[in-house]
Amino acid sequence: MLGEVRFSGTHSRAALATRTGLTKATVSNLVNELIERGLVRETGRRQAGNVGRPGRILELDGGSSAALGLEVNANYLAVRGVDLADRVLVDRRVAFDAVRVGASRTVGELARLAGEAIAELEESGARLVGIGVAVPGLVDVPSGTVRYAPNLYWQDVPITEWLRRRLALGEDTTITVDNEANLAALAEFGDESNTVSELVYLTGELGVGAGLVSEGGLLRGSDGYSGEIGHVPVDPYGRKCRCGQHGCLETKIGLAAAARTAAPDLVGTFREPEEQARILLRRAEAGNPQALTGLDEIGRWLGVGISIAVNMLNPGGVVLGGYFATVSPYVVPTAMRELRARTVAGETAVCPITASVHGFTAAVRGGTSVITEEVFRDPSRVPAGAGEKYRAAGDV
Repeated sequence: MLGEVRFSGTHSRAALATRTGLTKATVSNLVNELIERGLVRETGRRQAGNVGRPGRILELDGGSSAALGLEVNANYLAVRGVDLADRVLVDRRVAFDAVRVGASRTVGELARLAGEAIAELEESGARLVGIGVAVPGLVDVPSGTVRYAPNLYWQDVPITEWLRRRLALGEDTTITVDNEANLAALAEFGDESNTVSELVYLTGELGVGAGLVSEGGLLRGSDGYSGEIGHVPVDPYGRKCRCGQHGCLETKIGLAAAARTAAPDLVGTFREPEEQARILLRRAEAGNPQALTGLDEIGRWLGVGISIAVNMLNPGGVVLGGYFATVSPYVVPTAMRELRARTVAGETAVCPITASVHGFTAAVRGGTSVITEEVFRDPSRVPAGAGEKYRAAGDV
């Protein structure tokens, strides 16, 4: 019933009974329960034809409950809170040197930001139902443990356990930890602009990872560690990667590589990835020769990496995130040429390469979406009476 209201637009109870084939009494009972949980509301009246009383219109509410997305990056922490109708309640990002301070202090700061955000959500009348955390590394999703994050120098960090303890959250509040590329891929896949069912999302920050969506779900691999395209060796004589190998794709197209090739003066400066991306774009737009040459080189190696994914997975589209999205006009043409030259199946297998619609916010958006989707699959997770408490807060 909630799905009908969510995806099919506004309806009366009678119209929902017709659409679902359920009796009017059953529909009425279900709708009353959804209203009590603050997931649906009735508003206005609509006349169906010229006979009978006009029916009250049902629409998605969701203001009684909220999901929190958190992101850990080498250079920043992000937090985003939305209600179940995807209205943004909290949205901020702070510069933070997670590499220097280590895992414990980083998660402590993340918990502090989350605690502030939860207080804001509660002030708006929304109850927290869960937290989705994006981390750049290999994650054991069931336990919420980061097994290995080479760019953070983390190993076996129990984020779920630490956050639950520091935020004093009970087991009824879900905490899901996942790889940043996976969550970003879900955000891009769920965007209304997406038209493909097989998608590869490439992060473009200090590290490079891939989120793989197949038939509408994440392609995780047997142990959940798929998508580490940034650590595929492409140059045996190349730079040493933080993972210990030499010549990984990440050493060719990661943000650090972009700085070295296109803007050497940015190397070693503590700037957020988005700021560095904007600097690269401005210089390219101004016709700076080094920026243009460097981004063309990034585009060439990007095409090499994408060709590996295309030959392996045959996706319907490749989406570029992070700084790739910002400078996409200067890397995509070269990447497409490289892809066409390297695609084994020929032109029929060549897929479009597009820029992310969410940019640097994709992963934290994905963190909220995994929580909201859980609620839509099981509305009973929102307690009865939540709607009344929300309305009492004066927000509807």
